[in-house]
Amino acid sequence: MNIRKSVWLKFFTTLYLAAFLLGCQSKINEQNYQKIQNGMTLEEVKAILGEPTSSNTAGIGPLSGTTAEWKETELTISLKLLNNQVKLKTISSAK
Repeated sequence: MNIRKSVWLKFFTTLYLAAFLLGCQSKINEQNYQKIQNGMTLEEVKAILGEPTSSNTAGIGPLSGTTAEWKETELTISLKLLNNQVKLKTISSAK
């Protein structure tokens, strides 16, 4: 019975670690970049990529502009928003 318990423990430990590693996958990737469309709000983008690494907003009268970046080791996704709507997106690789 002790051997059976050990096998189950190893099985569930392996299953848990696999689920954990899949959950840790970065949101900053080419697939998520392709999901971002012009006209999306910053909140919609955050739902896809998470919080930006950096962002800066400036406004003049009724207009506001935001630059937001999501950086990871090798990828950077940059967005330009006008009045909280995506107008330009770029992705660059450090490779």
